[in-house]
Amino acid sequence: MEPSLSPEELDALFALADLGVRAGLAGHPAPRVDAAALAPGLREPAGVFVTLEVAGDLNGCIGSVVPEAPLGAAVPRLAWAAAFDDPRLPPLTEAEYPSLEVKLSLISPLEPVPAETEAELAAHLRPGVDGVLIRSGAANATFLPAVWQKVSDPLSFLRHLQAKAGLRPGQWPRGMQAWRYTATEYRRKAADIDRRSAA
Repeated sequence: MEPSLSPEELDALFALADLGVRAGLAGHPAPRVDAAALAPGLREPAGVFVTLEVAGDLNGCIGSVVPEAPLGAAVPRLAWAAAFDDPRLPPLTEAEYPSLEVKLSLISPLEPVPAETEAELAAHLRPGVDGVLIRSGAANATFLPAVWQKVSDPLSFLRHLQAKAGLRPGQWPRGMQAWRYTATEYRRKAADIDRRSAA
C-alpha cells in the first residue's frame, strides 16, 4: 500500500514541495530537511514522484519508485530537481510560478511480475492501475500509472517503456526483470499551498 497521510501531513508535504521550488527560484540549492522534526507519516521512507505543470504543460517530473529517504526529506529535493534539473525541459521561471501546479505521486512497494516474454508481462498488467519498472542489465525505466491515459494498450505501453530505457522496442532481452506498483496522486496549485505547513 502507498503511504497513508493525514490531511495535515499532506498539507505539510505540499508546503515542502513548494519550499524546494521557491529555493530554486531564489537561486539556492535544494533545501535540506531535518527528518526528526517531521510529522510521523513524513519520516517514513517511501517511493515518490514530483510532477510540475505550468498552465497544464509538463515542466518537470523527478522521483524514485524505490524508497530512498524519508518522504518529507525527499519531496523538497525532488521538487527542486523537477523544477530546475529535468534535462528534458527548461527550468521553471519566476514568471511561470503563479501558473504552477504540483502533483505528488506516492508509490506502493514494488511487486515482481513475470517477464520472460513481452506478452507474458503485458498479460500481468492492469491498464490504468499499474505503474511499471523494467530492468535489463544497466538499462532501466519506469512509467507511472498516469501514462495509461496516453498509451492504453499494454503492448504499446511496454514498447514505449523499452524505448525510454534505451532498449529496442519489441526486441525482448533475455533476463528482463519487471515490477508493478500503484500510485496515489494528489494535485495542488502553488497558489493554494499553505506555506506555513512546512514549519
